[in-house]
Amino acid sequence: MTVQTAPPGAAAGAGNPPSGRSLRALFDGLGWVAYLSAAVIGLALLLAILGPTLRPYDPNLLDFSYANVGPFGGHVLGFDGQGRDLLSRLMVGARTCVFGALLVALLSVLVGSALALVTAWFGGKVDTVISAALDVAFAFPGILLAVVAAAVFGPSLISAGLALSVAYAPYVARVLRGAALKERALAYVAALEVQGFGAWRLCTRHLLPNISSLIVAQGTILFGFAVVDLAAVSFLGLGVQSPQADWGVMIAEGKTGLLQGYPLESFSAAVCIIVVVSAVTFLGERLDARSKAGLR
Repeated sequence: MTVQTAPPGAAAGAGNPPSGRSLRALFDGLGWVAYLSAAVIGLALLLAILGPTLRPYDPNLLDFSYANVGPFGGHVLGFDGQGRDLLSRLMVGARTCVFGALLVALLSVLVGSALALVTAWFGGKVDTVISAALDVAFAFPGILLAVVAAAVFGPSLISAGLALSVAYAPYVARVLRGAALKERALAYVAALEVQGFGAWRLCTRHLLPNISSLIVAQGTILFGFAVVDLAAVSFLGLGVQSPQADWGVMIAEGKTGLLQGYPLESFSAAVCIIVVVSAVTFLGERLDARSKAGLR
């Protein structure tokens, strides 16, 4: 994806956006650890897509005679406290964790980007009002909004995900607002305005693509936060509901076994979360640093 520049005929000296801000340049030369992190994220996405199809056993099949039994035969990770195959539940549980977090990140980025562009373009009172509203929104933690949403709409992944999206959007808007303001002040924008380009066209075809690297970086970071928060919400019983497989639910259901000396259920789900979040966080921070360097 290439960065949009002023068309032929733009005023001389208008200034074109540097090509270093393209998405391709963002991912070039990140280092092998970042590429390994991207591979882990890709594997998690693949597991979320194919996990329910590839799982070796029924993740909800109960057999209390195998409760907390360790690995044997074709059961690589053994069984949980209700005699269900752990590997199958981990594979199926990836879908709600990964896709739920992906939905939260996408919604947050969409809303945050829209708010950032509106404040940067119109400025003045519009910027003041929206910025004040964002400051108020910062006072409400995402988990608190998820609890309120569960109380109002009932416990579910959808209500928790929407609440977290509302909580995350102000952070995206605050970061992107500064970048959008810098982009709005560049000479090529004024040159295109003189030629009759409207606000919608300028924002969608020029401003938005030129801060796309920062948008991708913020979305990646939020994906990691969303994985943790959705797992926490499910752990509290306000998100995914048992017996549906989910990493947060598995940690909650494994508490009893953990106290009795059978930590595998909680431990295996926690390791999945830690690995995915660590990979996402490292990659997101690298992308964020490179995108901000390119926007200077």
